Amino acid sequence: MDVTEQTFASAVIERSKQIPVVVDFWAAWCAPCRQLGPVLERAVAERAGEVELVKVDTDANQNLAAQYRIQGIPAVKAFKNGEVVAEFTGALPAPAVERFLDGVAPSKADRLVAKGDETSLRRALELQPGRADAALPLARLLLARGDQDGAAELLANVTGSFAADGLSARISLERQADPRLQEAFMALDRGDAERGVDLLIDALPQANGDRDEIRKVVVGVLDELGADSELARSARRRLASALY
Repeated sequence: MDVTEQTFASAVIERSKQIPVVVDFWAAWCAPCRQLGPVLERAVAERAGEVELVKVDTDANQNLAAQYRIQGIPAVKAFKNGEVVAEFTGALPAPAVERFLDGVAPSKADRLVAKGDETSLRRALELQPGRADAALPLARLLLARGDQDGAAELLANVTGSFAADGLSARISLERQADPRLQEAFMALDRGDAERGVDLLIDALPQANGDRDEIRKVVVGVLDELGADSELARSARRRLASALY
């Protein structure tokens, strides 16, 4: 698809928030461009639905060429979430183009995580052990059928995830069968994050040895709500006051 200065924002910037978009900056007089074009088209076609290819004629769209500092063509830039995430210049051979697209298009593990069923999530973890976005939903599936040990084992392999730490802490607290926390967990399970977080924070003053575990549960919930959540912002302030 040919893209112009008028359509670039929608066809590339906005579209790349849904799927990676590869932009081929070229010109009709450029022999290496004519060489690279079919190679790119074949490679993208093999990844149907995983990445899109658009072309920008630099002669007809000089403002775009200047904006993206195109100094030589062909120039290829890959966009994700509106930003350039990878690029190269020149007519690369087919194997190099394949490697470039492998770094841009969703991986096999990405595709398995997107499916979200138990078999796919387990396979994703075989490919990338400790992957949080696979371990978390799989752990929740296991918890839903009462397999606390299996869920805890999965989460133990995840590092750098507040949400995973929080769910692991919840499992530890649930094993103690503390009635003070059951209402909070029930609220979280029915999607009432505000009620669940309020009850957990209210439990902190009498928590004694469980304070850090409760803190991890709250932080995990707030992390999943996201930085833009007003509930998360207000709850963080309350949590800090309760702890310190």
